[in-house]
Amino acid sequence: MTLEMLIVLGVIALAVFLFASEKIPVDLTAIIVMAILLLTGIVTPQEGLSGFSNMATVTVGAMFILSAALQKTGAVNFLGNISSKVFNFNFWIGLIGTMILVGVISAFVNNTPVVAVFIPILLGLSAKNKISPAKLLMPISFASMFGGVCTLIGTSTNILVSSIAVQHGLPAFSMFEFTKMGLVFFAVGIIYMIIFGVRIIPVRSADGELTEKYKMRDYLTDIVLLSGAKSIGMRVADSPLVKELEIDILEVIRNGQRLLVPVSDIVLQENDLLRVRCDIKQLQELKDIVGIQMKSDCELHEGDFHCEALMLTEVVIAPNSRLIGKTIKSSYFRNIFRATALALRHRGQLLNKGFADTPLNSGDAILVETRKENYATLKNNNNFVIVSDIEAPQYRKEKIIPALLIVSGVIIAAATGVSSIMVSAIIGAVLLVALGCISLEEAYDSVDWKVIFLLGGIISLGVALEKTGAAAYLSGKMIKLLGDMGPVAIVAALYILTSLLTETMSNNATAVLLAPIAIAAASAMGVSPKPFLMAVAFAASASFMTPVGYQTNTMIYGVGQYRFSDFIKVGTPLNLIFLILATLLIPVFFPF
Repeated sequence: MTLEMLIVLGVIALAVFLFASEKIPVDLTAIIVMAILLLTGIVTPQEGLSGFSNMATVTVGAMFILSAALQKTGAVNFLGNISSKVFNFNFWIGLIGTMILVGVISAFVNNTPVVAVFIPILLGLSAKNKISPAKLLMPISFASMFGGVCTLIGTSTNILVSSIAVQHGLPAFSMFEFTKMGLVFFAVGIIYMIIFGVRIIPVRSADGELTEKYKMRDYLTDIVLLSGAKSIGMRVADSPLVKELEIDILEVIRNGQRLLVPVSDIVLQENDLLRVRCDIKQLQELKDIVGIQMKSDCELHEGDFHCEALMLTEVVIAPNSRLIGKTIKSSYFRNIFRATALALRHRGQLLNKGFADTPLNSGDAILVETRKENYATLKNNNNFVIVSDIEAPQYRKEKIIPALLIVSGVIIAAATGVSSIMVSAIIGAVLLVALGCISLEEAYDSVDWKVIFLLGGIISLGVALEKTGAAAYLSGKMIKLLGDMGPVAIVAALYILTSLLTETMSNNATAVLLAPIAIAAASAMGVSPKPFLMAVAFAASASFMTPVGYQTNTMIYGVGQYRFSDFIKVGTPLNLIFLILATLLIPVFFPF
């Protein structure tokens, strides 16, 4: 083993640790990996930066724009509303139909915006029909993964593995090369979820009101300042209520009117009514303070926030949000987003108090209060996915047909070989902007730049693995251990290793790490690399055991009121079933 190989293996160990621990963002980890490889001279500047011009990186960026255009025109929402109506006749038929629809759409467009569109639709359906949201959201997240593995463009991982194959002198995968195996996964996955999976998911309360869902009634109350109150004449931010009792004053109502200036700057007056958030201990202390009258008979409902200029809504931290790793306090949430955070659902826990210093993660759900004039800004902010939409979304319905025709043209051009998927996706994105299906600003905003920088940075690791011989070394160890059992055992081993790594770190990073090893193993055994690459591609997109292994699972985690163990219970048998199917059928569909 050479020094360069040792350095590369050390970089791999560091990358796996940082990806799995999430101590720093995944895109920054990828750039750090690239920087180390450049600094040590293992890769040249051209090789290090090649990831940003790689076919996979460019194609994935263009596909984000295509997916967003379908979302902006309302095409996906239209189909979602139709499928939701089936639930009025029968729950199971509605669920099967919705899973199939989500899977089919996800086979051709990025599944993150697809699931984002379906979340508020299904939550509304849940509240209306008293169905636990947990029974609806996990199935559609899984269905989006079932569909994503059916085509080349269904998931960025498939595009990436195809790109790595091309880098090694192999032919690119065709549009529907994944379809036979993918359809088996799709069908078996839906059957499993209907017969077993949905029944295993614990019932979570389908609370009708957000104040109930977030258990806010014990924490929100109204108080009135009487003549003897110490806070009279003081700014809210300087009042004893805030400084000494650490009570959050959400709004001030004077003479029946809510004051519109920033709450912290309001100078309190006698008879002001304050809507406050506090715990039981603070409530007891409030009752003993001179000059404070408790509105003890006041029970706040969601409707109390929807009167006049205020409204209550629920948002989820998006997978590419800039708030990830920050806190409500450090992000200046109220000032920047013009909204007050009332409660936080974080990693399966409901936090009503003391959550302002909790680092936010992708998928965290926040109950927020905002004014009507600020709601549109909040809704259109890419840091969030609105899951309890107050206002009817505004779509460019007149652009649905052009958008569908352009996306269909991209798929047909790539499938028939008229152009590569990269070229057709770029042309499609340009046409969508030119025809007004999506604005240029929306196109920029739709690209998940974290994924782009993740791909751009981490692809250099694949180059280093091949260049230094580390891929051949690792594949040699694998063959020495399992080679006597034949190439089928290598398929199973690659699937298991990819699946385990994907559950704890980025699926794209996993593919970059293992695809070169798969190719080197095939070369050493004198067999076709395609079955090995397919094992990596399918396993990297089948992440069911944790809420952090795949973006759509993360999105539904908080809002679906799931616990980590829910994914383990439902996802582990599904992962094992897919492992068996992959081991048996990949060699059949993709002979050695």
